[in-house]
Amino acid sequence: MQNLLPEPPATLLPADAEADKALAEATAAGTTEALKTVAADHPTYSAAWAALAAGALDAGDPVTAYAFARTGYHRGLDALRRNGWKGHGPIPWSHGPNQGFLRCLYSLSQAAAEIGEADEAARCAQFLRDSDPAAADALS
Repeated sequence: MQNLLPEPPATLLPADAEADKALAEATAAGTTEALKTVAADHPTYSAAWAALAAGALDAGDPVTAYAFARTGYHRGLDALRRNGWKGHGPIPWSHGPNQGFLRCLYSLSQAAAEIGEADEAARCAQFLRDSDPAAADALS
């Protein structure tokens, strides 16, 4: 069956140059503490939470990864809603400021799978694919 309603417009989160710079410096420093400082200084910046979640997953700590990813996911949902997202529609991976949220969604799916929360893992994986299949492909 064909959907006759137009797809909602893509949601594009605003850039945060100050947080981007802080994250680049923290990433170069290569420590979790540096990333935690960025998250504390810029708590609405999902990319910092995504970096923390990815680091926790790499370290074999899925519970901590789940907590970091869940925080970034919810902060990202808040930002998406503030920028016109109505709970559905494209969130393009190609738009850099969207990538923090999409990375959190991916890490949340991975961490949920590792702790045995299969329904949450599948829901997050589907949400990522629905947001932008290119994000799911790039992160998988």
